[in-house]
Amino acid sequence: MAIGMSELKKGLKIEIDGIPYRITEYQHVKPGKGAAFVRAKIKSFLDGKVIEKTFHAGDKCEEPNLQEKTMQFLYHDGGAFQFMDTTTYEQIALSDDQVGDVAKWIIDGLNVQILFHNEKAISVDVPLVVELTITETAPNFKGDTSSGGKKPATLETGAVVQVPFHVLEGEKIKVNTETGEYLEKVK
Repeated sequence: MAIGMSELKKGLKIEIDGIPYRITEYQHVKPGKGAAFVRAKIKSFLDGKVIEKTFHAGDKCEEPNLQEKTMQFLYHDGGAFQFMDTTTYEQIALSDDQVGDVAKWIIDGLNVQILFHNEKAISVDVPLVVELTITETAPNFKGDTSSGGKKPATLETGAVVQVPFHVLEGEKIKVNTETGEYLEKVK
């Protein structure tokens, strides 16, 4: 289905020259002379590059063939992440590059959203909040308070986050995967 210039908006997924994009910013421009147009920043699902594109009144974009599947992370075998479709039990392997930066939040058994374009996996999204165990952090000292400063803590995935002084090694914490910030201890 073709998408016209008037239908463009932030977050919309479009396909240009066979490449799926998401509109990250757009601005409708009405110059003093001439026809109105839309200037948009679009981000490629394939390589993450952001480009600026201008759409004129008659321009049309295609709707990309995208499917999102919930898949469970099984294990990492050194070169690839192994995921299983939670409905069909079909397994797929994705390279470290395909998984990208979200790898530092993925633990065994975690359900993730994998986006497919024409049956090919193109991106992995983890939940906004994950629960991870601290494997290494400095010990507490007398006088440390829960409202004081922060210290680095290494999590079971290898990610390092800043945590309050009162948080100890071996404790499970909640982390925001978008910002990498400590949220709270798991009770």
